Amino acid sequence: MTVLPSLLDPGTERDPQPLYRTLRGDFPLVYDEPFGAWLISRYADVRAALADPRLVAPPPGPALAHRRDGAPGGHRALLSPALRGRALAALESGVERTAYVLARRLASRREADLVAEFCQWLPAAAAVAALGLPYEDTARVHAWCRTGLDHLGGHHPGLDAYLRPHVARRRAHPGDDLLSALCAARAGGRPLPDEDVTGLAGAVLGAAGETTARALASFLANLLDHPGQLDLIRTRPELVGAAWAESLRRDPPLQIVPRRALEPIGPIREGATVACLLGAAGRDPARFADPDRYDAFRADPGELAFGAGPHSCLGAPLARLTAEHALRAVLTVLPDVRRAPGPRPPAEGLISRSPRTLPVRLR
Repeated sequence: MTVLPSLLDPGTERDPQPLYRTLRGDFPLVYDEPFGAWLISRYADVRAALADPRLVAPPPGPALAHRRDGAPGGHRALLSPALRGRALAALESGVERTAYVLARRLASRREADLVAEFCQWLPAAAAVAALGLPYEDTARVHAWCRTGLDHLGGHHPGLDAYLRPHVARRRAHPGDDLLSALCAARAGGRPLPDEDVTGLAGAVLGAAGETTARALASFLANLLDHPGQLDLIRTRPELVGAAWAESLRRDPPLQIVPRRALEPIGPIREGATVACLLGAAGRDPARFADPDRYDAFRADPGELAFGAGPHSCLGAPLARLTAEHALRAVLTVLPDVRRAPGPRPPAEGLISRSPRTLPVRLR
């Protein structure tokens, strides 16, 4: 009797790659009964599943639910036009300013933990600055980003009440920030109602939450592990985007992305959960040469970490912008940064995965 592999097998959370290799080779589509989902692990299959309209993302938060019923990407259709012109400039300025502020706080130190003192704070703090929210509220918003937000508009119960007074002030006195741009956005010729504005602001904050922080931690860890590649990027900053994409391929912050079947698809019944294993797909040797190696100059690292098709994450551009300014700030303000001596803390986590600490020497 064949014993089927499971994501809940002992040792998988410590290192999922052996299981991923088994799944890709022998069980490319298999029902994982202990985990309660169909597992898809090969790159081509995962990419197809993420773009398949018969497989939908989990329901979003209430503020945007009616926008997505029957119209995948409705939240993106509302938010994308707002991320232009002055609002986009405000967003980029907020990310850049925040990255340098956080890096400068470490400049006088001999050692630091880049995860706890930089990566975990930058995405949320940058979004706060871009939205024009009070700086002193960063800690509270940071806590929401880490525990109760997602990129589809779901949010912490207290977020709506927190944002509404700010929305009212922006409607009366608009500025150059992103929240003002959302207040000025129109749908069907009419201004968006307050619940849509707060939902979209929550989506921005969710996009800047834990997933981006984890991706940033893996990105910096990969580059610090490859100082030769990092040195070249110092002199050729135009390579940062490719280095970021390669890190997302090799070490996606979300290893597993769930989908729900709207109708039967082969052996998958209607209503069943499908687990798209991004961590397996990104290291598929049928798609990538030497897939376990980090290569910032890989010609085509693929694009799966933030989804694909109508359910791709609107946080992807913001995450890339955050990564680019983060690395620029670190290399400028902390030019001697390097891995601290001693054992290197491994990545942790089954569904979300990244280094929990990143000890570095700064001088």
